[in-house]
Amino acid sequence: MEQHREAPPAPVSFWQAFCFWLKLGFISFGGPAGQIAIMHEELVERRRWISERRFLHALNYCMVLPGPEAQQLATYIGWLMHRTLGGIVAGVLFVLPSLLILIVLSWLYLAWGQQPLLAGIFYGIKPAVTAIVLQAAHRIGSRALKNGWLWALAAAAFVAIFAGNVPFPLIVLAAAMIGYLAGRRWPQLFAAGGGHGKAGKDYGAALIDDATPLPEHARFRVGRLALLLVIGALLWAAPMLVLTLSLGWSHTLTQMGWFFTKAALLTFGGAYAVLPYVYQGAVTHYGWLSPTQMIDGLALGETTPGPLIMVVAFVGFVGAYVPALFGAEWRFTAGALAAALVTWFTFLPSFVFILAGGPLVEATRDELRLTAPLTAITAAVVGVIVNLALFFGYHVFWPQGWAGAPDYPALLIAGAAALALFRWRISVPRVIAGAALAGVLLRISGV
Repeated sequence: MEQHREAPPAPVSFWQAFCFWLKLGFISFGGPAGQIAIMHEELVERRRWISERRFLHALNYCMVLPGPEAQQLATYIGWLMHRTLGGIVAGVLFVLPSLLILIVLSWLYLAWGQQPLLAGIFYGIKPAVTAIVLQAAHRIGSRALKNGWLWALAAAAFVAIFAGNVPFPLIVLAAAMIGYLAGRRWPQLFAAGGGHGKAGKDYGAALIDDATPLPEHARFRVGRLALLLVIGALLWAAPMLVLTLSLGWSHTLTQMGWFFTKAALLTFGGAYAVLPYVYQGAVTHYGWLSPTQMIDGLALGETTPGPLIMVVAFVGFVGAYVPALFGAEWRFTAGALAAALVTWFTFLPSFVFILAGGPLVEATRDELRLTAPLTAITAAVVGVIVNLALFFGYHVFWPQGWAGAPDYPALLIAGAAALALFRWRISVPRVIAGAALAGVLLRISGV
């Protein structure tokens, strides 16, 4: 009963929140599901900074946006607690540790990746990554493919990208249109399958509770919305203008900024959904890195904290380091700058979506209705991710092409990783660690 609820905790200062967001940036392993679970445990259950219902309401909004939902959720809660600065700090600290770690790991990978120890680690990790991507398709599919029509949509997306090489943006657009039009005619077929449920256990009164009045900064104002959109546009246009005027439109860094801006607006369904688009552009079209390097980058992304989409930092680093854009003696500088640039263009839209759209979402609590297009996009994404798993599997298991013999040790590692993930429910970081150890042992033994 209400009178027995535990009293809300003491108010949280900006610097207390700062310390928590910094800590979260270093412990946010496990992909979006693991990161959301960490935030729920810390913010809802233990600290009670926000109630379960308000937490889920914010999460549902983040789920319908392009971009990393866990990072956006942190930004949303930080904004709700400590205004715009709080949201920016929460979102930046969610990403910054991962960016710095990936810059260092990318440099080690390129400078010493052929050393026996590192070569063995990557040899073991790559088959495990194939199993991890397949598990992602299964996880999303089991949640989203609730009827035959959605299965058909997933199959059509797979055929389109596998056999027809249809660009990923067109697949997303077609799925959204199908979901919108068919959802109006047959809404029951496109009922959301990917929600996180309704609020359950009551953990006691929270600082931001169900009935807590909206703070002044969270009230919707058209003028504020317009101002934030203008600021967001300027923050995107300024670096793009500098790159274009100083380096030219066709320069690698300028094209990276443009390409990853488009990628940021297409990440419906999480990082695994946009990886095929990143592959199509970064590997096939621009040639910034090789297919093998793309797989290695995903392996690094899986082993670091932060959003998995941070693999774009690896792509940027490799794409600038290998061709030595600023000269051989400035390779690291070029790589680090490119990694920072692509991170900026990838995450800027997420901040705009949250800071501009948050007040509107708070004003329309429990009335968010974007389920049909999102459900259709998510179904299509399943087919796209299966194609990605096949792509990785081909390059890992048949490194010499179909004419060559399969890599049986890699197949064995992938099978063991799949069993660990699907049967024994072992966490991704542990699977990665075990696969890396297996790869080192195989290299040492000369297999």
